[in-house]
Amino acid sequence: MRSRLVAGLLAVASAAGITVGTSVEYGLPAMVPFILVALILPAVGWLLAYRRPEIRYGWVLLAAALGLGAGMLGTGLRGAGAFPELFAYVQSIGLALFYGLTWIFVPLLFPDGRLPSRRWRAVPWIAGVAIAAHGIGTAVGGVDLANPTVLKNPVAAFVGGTGQAVTWIIAAIVFCGLVVRWRRSERAERGQYACMVAGVAATAAGGVLTLLMIFGLYTPFLVGAAGMALVGSLPAAMVVAIVRHRLLDIRIGVRGSRLHLVFDVRPTVGEVLSDLGTALEDTPEPVEQLGRLAAAVRDGLELEWAAVTLADGTRVVAGQAQGPAVLTVPVRGGLGHIECGPRDAGRLTTQDRRLLEALAVPAGLAIQSAGLVTRLVNAQEAERRRIERNIHDGVQQQLVALIAGIELARATGAGADLLAQLREQARQTLADLRELAAGIHPSSLSQGGLVEAVEERCSRLPVRTTVSSSPALRSRRFTDEIEGAMYFTVSEAVANALKHAKATTIEVRLTLADGRLTAAVADDGKGFDPSHTPRRGLATLSDRLDALGGGLGIDTEQGKGTRVNAWVPVDE
Repeated sequence: MRSRLVAGLLAVASAAGITVGTSVEYGLPAMVPFILVALILPAVGWLLAYRRPEIRYGWVLLAAALGLGAGMLGTGLRGAGAFPELFAYVQSIGLALFYGLTWIFVPLLFPDGRLPSRRWRAVPWIAGVAIAAHGIGTAVGGVDLANPTVLKNPVAAFVGGTGQAVTWIIAAIVFCGLVVRWRRSERAERGQYACMVAGVAATAAGGVLTLLMIFGLYTPFLVGAAGMALVGSLPAAMVVAIVRHRLLDIRIGVRGSRLHLVFDVRPTVGEVLSDLGTALEDTPEPVEQLGRLAAAVRDGLELEWAAVTLADGTRVVAGQAQGPAVLTVPVRGGLGHIECGPRDAGRLTTQDRRLLEALAVPAGLAIQSAGLVTRLVNAQEAERRRIERNIHDGVQQQLVALIAGIELARATGAGADLLAQLREQARQTLADLRELAAGIHPSSLSQGGLVEAVEERCSRLPVRTTVSSSPALRSRRFTDEIEGAMYFTVSEAVANALKHAKATTIEVRLTLADGRLTAAVADDGKGFDPSHTPRRGLATLSDRLDALGGGLGIDTEQGKGTRVNAWVPVDE
């Protein structure tokens, strides 16, 4: 917000200096066309700096506009006799800044405010010194206003002239480099470079006309042509690049029947990522998240269609997919890829690829989240069916048999033996119910906490099992989600050690350190090959831990036992 305010103030100050200085020096209305052309520079600079404050190019244009405004203001007020010495300095330094920036930095940093390559790193420093020498040297060593035939400081004047000559030489080198970049540019960017080449050439032509005037060829036509070329060529070229070739993705369109011009800019990477993050937070359904992601890619790049494809073949499309994709970017981790259809207008550029690569990061998170949610839902459904089967095949059948026994005892007047048998059946049914309830959520976990529940679970194991934890952890409670995830991870690990590993010794260790709650289960069983062994139970628990920001690791080798490590982040 502050950068946009600064951009507006610089643009207004530049426009004021251009208007006031030109009006005072040359008068109105003859100079109105010149003023209107000169105001294009601060307008374009403000537009770029306002919409793209992170790109230096708009600020370079505003700095050039400020130099032009200061130079014109100094020219006008110096000629009017208001503090002539002061405004002579303002004129010299301002115009030197304007010429140096427009001749060197504007073409050098075109189109995105960055140097063409590392080989150009020294050029801005040399150019900066030359521009400073030109402006300050000319101001200090210029013509004495009291005696126009005498230089105030010949040494300073020489420094200023040298700085100006070096500025011209660097400008010529930069122009040659611009032509090379134009010839090597991609088709989608070639029109933009062509506009800049034409603008720089027209500016150079204005400089030649200025030299002709200095050497005596002074006509009103040359004055107007030189002035228009010097101050208006580059801004006009940039306007053409914006309108015809969508420079920096700035759009100028028509809204409604009254031909209102609409200036718009495609959202920045940061804006697209921010909007996408908000949309994903507001969209709990995984498939809908992928749809929002595809829509963000389509809108951000202005495509006819965009699609997000998962590794399992799931595909969500925004728009109507017709024909093959013109650009495909993989999502990190091999989770899938993003496909782009053709653009509504023009071709995809390297900047579009950078935007798509930036979107691939939240895309990976969204795809991972979608897969995680799907697996958790499937795991919950499988657990529900397991509990249903256990109730139907176990406790329910035992209750049916118990009721039948009671009815038989009542009908036959059974004695003590039958009643004792029925009582034993009732006790067994109660024990089975408690075991089933413990599998859903053990009461010891709710009442005593994680350590007590793990100790109670391990105390029923038929092999030697040790549980160790710190005293501080025993009295510490965590959220139900964390305690449940860690308890059932330990329960699944010890069950696997008994059922599959044939372990004779199991060691469980619970620790809390550095913001992590960790559970480690080690056994002396036969181990297994992780690459050839399905881990359905632990895979479900791994998803559960991932959802809490934690993780699950398994260290095992055939014949050397297994160690399961689970962790979740907790508040200290």
